[in-house]
Amino acid sequence: MRPNLVVIRSEHIESLAEFYSLLGCEFEKHRHGKGPEHYAYVANGVVFEIYPRAEGERSTVGVRIGFEVDSVDEAVKKVVDSGKGKVISEPKDSTWGRR
Repeated sequence: MRPNLVVIRSEHIESLAEFYSLLGCEFEKHRHGKGPEHYAYVANGVVFEIYPRAEGERSTVGVRIGFEVDSVDEAVKKVVDSGKGKVISEPKDSTWGRR
């Protein structure tokens, strides 16, 4: 078994696409049939999509998603400097690597 799709939903898909683009995601806008326009990024056989939250639907706030980047420290600086994110806990080394 290997994951191949991650979908998150939000009222702020443009902002999320900008945020994840800072980490290296190269999104394209997609629409499947009559479905909503959304962002999609494919890397290593995994599709990462950002969909608008439909009325009455819960957002995916609280979902934890991990991405491997060349440098955690540089990625954090880039996001903070852009004003698109804030640091809740400083980068640190762990059993799984720098996070």
